Amino acid sequence: MRPGLHWFLSELLGTFLLVFFGCGAVATAVALAAPVGLFQVAIVWGLGLALAITLTGPHSGAHLNPAITVAFAVWTDFPKNRIAGYFAAQFAGAFLAAAMLYAMFGPAIAVFESVNGIERGMPGSEASAMIFGEFFPNPGGSSWGENAPATVGPMQALLAEFLGTAFLALGIFGLTAKGNPFAAGKFTPLAIGLLLTALICVFAPVSMAGFNPARDLAPRIFSALAGWKGYVFTANGSGWLTVYLIAPVVGAVAGGWLGRQLFSRTDPEAEIEVE
Repeated sequence: MRPGLHWFLSELLGTFLLVFFGCGAVATAVALAAPVGLFQVAIVWGLGLALAITLTGPHSGAHLNPAITVAFAVWTDFPKNRIAGYFAAQFAGAFLAAAMLYAMFGPAIAVFESVNGIERGMPGSEASAMIFGEFFPNPGGSSWGENAPATVGPMQALLAEFLGTAFLALGIFGLTAKGNPFAAGKFTPLAIGLLLTALICVFAPVSMAGFNPARDLAPRIFSALAGWKGYVFTANGSGWLTVYLIAPVVGAVAGGWLGRQLFSRTDPEAEIEVE
């Protein structure tokens, strides 16, 4: 295999698996009215991430997220010349996953929209577009009511995405740190997956808990091409950029910084002997 191709394909495959399983769980809940709640969707996201890390971690480090790539580029010796390639692989993987899900669930989505009087690409179609991109407040498979803007505004959504991604990055840096005697070792993929599950349970009602620019933007672009048009970029104003792209990157850098401060050195007086 050509040098560099292994990590590119690993990031592409890993991000594909993450988005396919996660957005697939959302699709079954929305389009097919599967009897699942927030935790069931969250655990599928978490297990999908754990699987993706297990399969691709040895080859690329399993970033699977541009925000995490930026955090590693800022705070570690991650090769800067790989950043663009990682971004391309992550966005390609997420876009392909969205396309595959639409191929599977497209007819069911159309029936869902017909039954609920939803015109794709118009206000109200966030109820089905949420299968791909993210919106605030979480539509929950229904069109927003008139009180939606008062429930969750841009600042609350931005804070949710910033904090959620910061906690995710902190967990990743901590769970993979050589200086942490309580790191999960071979169970690290599962531990990170469970962390994502917990974060989704807390933040998803506010912002749908994206924490990942590739996970949001690539499927959002696909949905625009699939009939939801520009509405997916105007429903929350500039939120698609500030909330779902900028906030996760800043949050990951902040969480990575804290992780480096905590685990780049140890305090002998605070060490606990681990058998």
